[in-house]
Amino acid sequence: MTVVDRVRDAEHERSALVEESILPTLQGQRPIGMLGYAWIWVGIAVIIATYSLGAAGVGGGVPLSTVIITIALANLAIGAFMMLTADIGTEHGLTFAVYLRAPFGVHGTHLPAMSRGVVAAMWFGIQTYLGALALNGIGQYFLGFDSWALWYVVFALVQIINTASGIKSVERLASLAAPAIIGISIWMYFTLEGVAETQGINIWTFQATGEMSLLVLFIANMSFWSTMAIDVPNLTRFVKVPSGERAFFKRNRNVFLAQLLALPVTQAFIAGLGAVSFIATGNWNPIEVIQGEGQGLSLVLLLALVVLAQWSTNNSANLIPSALTFINLAPRVINYRMSVVLAGIVGTLCFPWQILNNLFVFLGYYGAFLSAIGGIMVADYYLLRKRRINVPDLFKLDGQFRYAGGFNPAGLIAWIVAGGIAAYFSQYAFVIGFPLGLVLYVVLMKVLVLHAHPQQEIESGYSDAYLASSEGKSWVYLGQGQFERLTEAEAQGSAVGREDL
Repeated sequence: MTVVDRVRDAEHERSALVEESILPTLQGQRPIGMLGYAWIWVGIAVIIATYSLGAAGVGGGVPLSTVIITIALANLAIGAFMMLTADIGTEHGLTFAVYLRAPFGVHGTHLPAMSRGVVAAMWFGIQTYLGALALNGIGQYFLGFDSWALWYVVFALVQIINTASGIKSVERLASLAAPAIIGISIWMYFTLEGVAETQGINIWTFQATGEMSLLVLFIANMSFWSTMAIDVPNLTRFVKVPSGERAFFKRNRNVFLAQLLALPVTQAFIAGLGAVSFIATGNWNPIEVIQGEGQGLSLVLLLALVVLAQWSTNNSANLIPSALTFINLAPRVINYRMSVVLAGIVGTLCFPWQILNNLFVFLGYYGAFLSAIGGIMVADYYLLRKRRINVPDLFKLDGQFRYAGGFNPAGLIAWIVAGGIAAYFSQYAFVIGFPLGLVLYVVLMKVLVLHAHPQQEIESGYSDAYLASSEGKSWVYLGQGQFERLTEAEAQGSAVGREDL
């Protein structure tokens, strides 16, 4: 039987650790280029809740220009961190939850992975709620019909169907939504600046009486993106990678534009608009501002663009990450489309309007535990394994990552302790959780695992045989728990269709 035949036979195989959409992506299953990935991140960056960060800054007495610069620098810092975790996707084609089997164990992965998955689902609910408010404004204009709850359900269903269609459908939407997002942002700025001028307010010299700490604003924005910082491999595993490129920067060149330019610039501008909105009207919510300032057809078009912005964010940043963690939880019974539906249901039932009322508290506490996961991931991938991960054993119950009954005590203790301490100092969560998780994990791995159980030594031995893209190869699943590294030419015809493509 040829390799292609074995791959096709294994296409729909399921086990306790294997399901098609969480298997490593092959070189031929990575359709997203540099510009496409950047468009996705323009869409992701326009989270309407971001407007509240900018408003909190100026409301706390920080000048508008300082707010914009602070948030741009915070996003540049978190973008640089994303570059580190992104390599897990570009090098090995792995999802976030599957990689966590290495530092946490094949069963232990579920605790930290689901903590991210549930938060992603909750963000889906928040974005859907804000989009539903905009849809309700359109419904009132055309139909005189007022029911945001109905639009909430309808909008959720449309997004679920779109995301369930796969990553190519997500990318197409992003390429349409990004220019629309830019358009709505430009309109909002000039409209709001005009409103401020009519009241004799100069937005650039406005000074509120609050006392917001720049460090708190900086860290809050990093916590805002701690979710995507740890699970960005879910997206980068679909980004085109130059075959056989060993240099980190060249291998990840299609990721740089998005993480180090599209994210910081877009996020800073959107937060700045929230600040301008607050200065001009006392309200950070752009939906309500648009409804108050727009008229007729222009109002409808602008509200439609708001909907599109929420939609493009939800696909990439919320539904996909949440769905993949649900698949990882029970791959025998949950496939990609089913998991997208499940993530959507969880998100719509989370009472997002209550979360929005306590946004900074929400950011601080989940950012604490997720930042600790980030530190553990970086320590495991770069410091312990030197990027050489035994991918086949990630899909074996009795392999290297079984540890103690499927749980790695070093990873779990480091996560709970680092996350708990960071949560106690929630205003500074990310800058505490990340380094503390990193250090604790390395120490505990050496004390509890590598020293006490020599058989658990890093089996890859830093061999290049445990690299993929750097060697011009892909991890190809042949069925029955068997993997083989193949070049693109050898795998030709093996890149079978997947539900998540």
